[in-house]
Amino acid sequence: MGTDAPPAPTARRLTAEIWIVLGLSLGQSAVYAIVEIIARLTEGTPLANQSVALNPSRAVRPYLDLTYQLLDVAFSLVPVALALFLLSARGRAAVRSIGFDLARPARDLATGVGLAAAIGIPGLGLYLGGRALGITVQVTASALNTYWWTVPVLILAALRNALVEEVVVVGYLMTRLEALRWPAVRVVAASALLRGAYHLYQGFGPFLGNVVMGVIFAEYFRRRRRTMPLVVAHTVLDVVAFVGYALLPPHWRSALGIA
Repeated sequence: MGTDAPPAPTARRLTAEIWIVLGLSLGQSAVYAIVEIIARLTEGTPLANQSVALNPSRAVRPYLDLTYQLLDVAFSLVPVALALFLLSARGRAAVRSIGFDLARPARDLATGVGLAAAIGIPGLGLYLGGRALGITVQVTASALNTYWWTVPVLILAALRNALVEEVVVVGYLMTRLEALRWPAVRVVAASALLRGAYHLYQGFGPFLGNVVMGVIFAEYFRRRRRTMPLVVAHTVLDVVAFVGYALLPPHWRSALGIA
């Protein structure tokens, strides 16, 4: 029996594959976000007077809410599994090919925390600036009711966001676009603009902030071929945002302009 790897997919097949993966994941989110920002801009209420809640409760009964939260996390990770499965189709270890492994945990952790610090403070500044300019909606980072499981679920949600965005939008998408022989500038721009697009529902400040973050993350991956530090950085950013918001006293949130 032959042991040769299957032939490389054609450009047409790769393009179709990319559209399918994005259509099942963050490409779909981007389309909804674009429609939502158009709806917000045309409803007659200024963006500054509008709000959006992240991580909302899904049921009044606590354990039913917990069930829905866990199911949402689990099923939203399916596109991650699909992307890794497709990247491994020719016998390659997908996690290794995009640096999504534990080969260098200490360095990845340090790099991830450093990236989070470098992006988090300017990102908060862009959000507050967008609020001041009236181009960003008020974002409630956690709308979950307070239960014993609230913080663990918020941490899981942060990890979920990091896995979906960094594996699909950076590791998978950039690898596939490079296989299509896109120039490096177009690959980085596509990844960054997609990241910004699915945050448009929050307004133009978060859109711009996420495009900048997308350029930094995409360029890091292009040079280092590792997504694990990006997953660490993204998880840290979202844990600070979600859990920090949930634990901050209301008057502190009001003083920071995030209540």
